[in-house]
Amino acid sequence: MPTTKRRALILISSGRQLPLAEPADIKSISTGFFLVEMAQVLKEFENDYEFTFATPDGNAPQLDINGMALSVQSIEKTGAKTIPLRMQQRRRSFDVNSFRQRHPELVARREQDVQLLERHIGRIPVSELLPNSEPELAEYRPELIRRLDKLPEGTFHSLQELVLRHRDPADPFTFADFDFIHTPGGHAPMVDFRDNPWLGETLHVARENGVIISLICHAPVAVTSTRQRIDAQGHPYLVSDNPFLAATISTVPTIGELFALRFLYPRVPGKRTRTSYFVDTAVKEAGFKLATSLNIAAPLLAYEPSVRLLTGNGPQAIDQQAAKLRSVLTGTRAARRASGKQLSEQPLPSTLPITQWATR
Repeated sequence: MPTTKRRALILISSGRQLPLAEPADIKSISTGFFLVEMAQVLKEFENDYEFTFATPDGNAPQLDINGMALSVQSIEKTGAKTIPLRMQQRRRSFDVNSFRQRHPELVARREQDVQLLERHIGRIPVSELLPNSEPELAEYRPELIRRLDKLPEGTFHSLQELVLRHRDPADPFTFADFDFIHTPGGHAPMVDFRDNPWLGETLHVARENGVIISLICHAPVAVTSTRQRIDAQGHPYLVSDNPFLAATISTVPTIGELFALRFLYPRVPGKRTRTSYFVDTAVKEAGFKLATSLNIAAPLLAYEPSVRLLTGNGPQAIDQQAAKLRSVLTGTRAARRASGKQLSEQPLPSTLPITQWATR
């Protein structure tokens, strides 16, 4: 007999160019999302879940080739592996095949993730190599693109589309059918997740319908968007009493970003490199508390049950975050089944004066 799978929403940034504040002569660098921060969730839930994929604007997301580095595949050991593996690639004797043979478990993890991408996502673009990208990736990128080019394009819904369908009584779509939303990081969320009213509306509607929200790495910048919602006329307005402010947020810390901008792929060689803002600063300025740890390379999760918000600080946390998401779902599904009804939705406010609209 056929079984009906449960449903989850995978929300991915469609940002492709990361603005830079410095150096002045380079306005942006190619960017995208980190597959490793999504693939483990797909693996954990693919047997009993059907995934719906969305981006803020409905455009296909871009895969960040730098997130495919073998050091990133080491998850909890990423902090310890990154510099040693980069140094191995700088040796004059560096050979791609020998390098891969030295790290078979990392190659296997990456291959697993790509197969998940092939099964669930389809053809998407891959970010450009940067001057400071790892040499192994220069060999891997063409291989990956050849594989992805053989796939059909997937469907990515826009947040506006999903919200309007949810509001339409004649449309069977409802956020209440989703058990969870998961959103991977990479730098791309810095482009379209900050102070985005349609994202804010999505997160509030998900909260009102009992959906667990999982954000990792740079994706927790999305909480800044919960300061805004969209009224019945499609206009953004400021939220006067934001329940998400109860949450403590785990995300990539400024010190981690500065390390990456100094030594890793975002760095423009020979020049001081700075992004236009730091995620943890933006989250703090939006009124949220930050989860902190003395060891920034260690996994750090934060969960706030009142708004069902789970956040993690980077690829090192993804395995723990997927497991935590499973455990939270087990309890939440039991509670929803016991209630026998959906959570009531908040009425849509009427249009507010333009002076009250949120601006940046």
